[in-house]
Amino acid sequence: MAKRTASAVVWTRSALALGAVLVIGSVVWPVAGPAWAVLFAAIGLSLLLLHHLRNVAALLDWLSDPSPGTIPDGSGVWERVFSALYKQTRLAGQQQFKLATLLARFRSAGQAMPDGVLVLDAENRIEWANSTAERFFSIDTDQDQGQPIANLVRHPDFLDFLEREQWGDPIPLRLPGPEEIALSIRIVPYGQDERLMLARDVTRWEKIETMRRDFVANVSHELKTPLTVLAGFQEMLADGTVPVDSARGRQSLALMQAQTERMLRLVDDLLTLSALESTDAPASEAAIEIAPLLAALTEEARALSAGRHQIAVSVDEDASVTGNEQELRSAFGNLVSNAVRYTPAGGRITLAWERRGTEGVFSVQDTGIGIEREHLPRVTERFYRVDRSRSRETGGTGLGLAIVKHVLTRHQATLEIESEVGRGSRFSVIFPARRARFRQPVAAA
Repeated sequence: MAKRTASAVVWTRSALALGAVLVIGSVVWPVAGPAWAVLFAAIGLSLLLLHHLRNVAALLDWLSDPSPGTIPDGSGVWERVFSALYKQTRLAGQQQFKLATLLARFRSAGQAMPDGVLVLDAENRIEWANSTAERFFSIDTDQDQGQPIANLVRHPDFLDFLEREQWGDPIPLRLPGPEEIALSIRIVPYGQDERLMLARDVTRWEKIETMRRDFVANVSHELKTPLTVLAGFQEMLADGTVPVDSARGRQSLALMQAQTERMLRLVDDLLTLSALESTDAPASEAAIEIAPLLAALTEEARALSAGRHQIAVSVDEDASVTGNEQELRSAFGNLVSNAVRYTPAGGRITLAWERRGTEGVFSVQDTGIGIEREHLPRVTERFYRVDRSRSRETGGTGLGLAIVKHVLTRHQATLEIESEVGRGSRFSVIFPARRARFRQPVAAA
C-alpha cells in the first residue's frame, strides 16, 4: 500500500509539472502566437528534463560509493525517491550490523570451544577455522582460506572419510609431530551444502584407557602367581600327597602364608591408591613436626633392615610441614622401605630434612644397586618394575612409588630422583614454601 501511495505521488507531481508547461503554452499561444507558445513549451520541458538528469547524475555518483550519510537531498519528486533510498540503506546497514555481530559472536564461541572447529563449503574448502583447529592441523586461516582441507590434511584415512561422505560416526586420526596427537574427527552437514568439521583431542582418554587395560592385566598377573602357588599347595595337602606335619608340609604352609601376605599387601596398596584417587586433596591437614616424624621413620628402617645397614638421619633445621600425617608418613615410609630393600647388606641409608631456599626437602639416600637412567621417568607408574624378578624377591607390589606420586601431588610437592647404577639413589620430596615452616637449626643425629 505504501509503495502504491509513493508511486501515486510521483505520478501526480510529474503530471502537475507537465500540466504547468502546457498551461503556460496555452496562455502564450493567443497572446504571442504559436511559435512563442511552442518555444515556451520546449523551454519548460527542457528545464524539467535537466532537473531529472541532474538528479539521475547525483544518484549514479552516489551508487559508485554508496553510504547512508552521502545520499543526495534531491528536489521535487526526487526528494521523495532519495528519502526512501536513505531509509532502505539505513535499514540495510542495521541488518548488516546485526549479522556482523552474530558472526562475531559465532566466531568468539568457536574460538572458545576446546575442540577444533572448521567451516567447509560444498567442495570441502576452508572458510573459517578456530585457533584449536589451526594448532591441530598446522594451518593459518588467513593464508589457507579457500584451500581444500584435503590438501592440508593428507592422512589416507581422513581422505577416504571425505570421499565416502558417510559422516554418521566420527573417525580416529593420529597426527604426527613432536607429541603425537590422537583426534576424533566428525563432519556435520548444515545449511546449503556447508559442513562443520569438529576435531576433538582424545589423546588423554586413550592414555587413560591404555592405563586401565594395563592395570587390569597387571593386577591379574600379580594375583595369578600367588593364587596358583596356593592352589597347588592346597591340592597337595588336601589329597595327602604331602603330610601337613612333615618338613615339606610345614615348608608348603610357610610358602602359602608368604603368598597370602603378598596378596594382602597388594590389596592394601590398591585400596590406598583408590582412596587417594577418589579426592583431589587430603581430608584433613595439620602442622607435622619433622624431627619426630624422621625419628619414627628411622626406627622403622632399622627394624626392616634388622642390622644389615647403617641408618642415619640428618635434620639441619627444626621445621614442620603442613599436610595429612597419615598420607605423608605412608609416602615417606615407601621411600624408606625401598631404600632398605634395594640396598645390599653393609650399605648406608640416610634420611634427611633440609632447607632449599624457601622450600623444604625430605630425602632418602642409599648406596644401593641404583636405577638405569632410561627407567627413571617411569618408576612412579603402577606396576612398573626395573627388574620384575628382583622386585618379587624383595616383596614389593609395584605400587609403592605410584602411591608416593599421588600423595605428593595432593600436597603440591614434587619428587626428584637421582640415581647411578652401582652407586645408589637419592629420592627427594620438595615441599613449596606455603607448606614448609622453619624455626631454628638443630643438631644432626
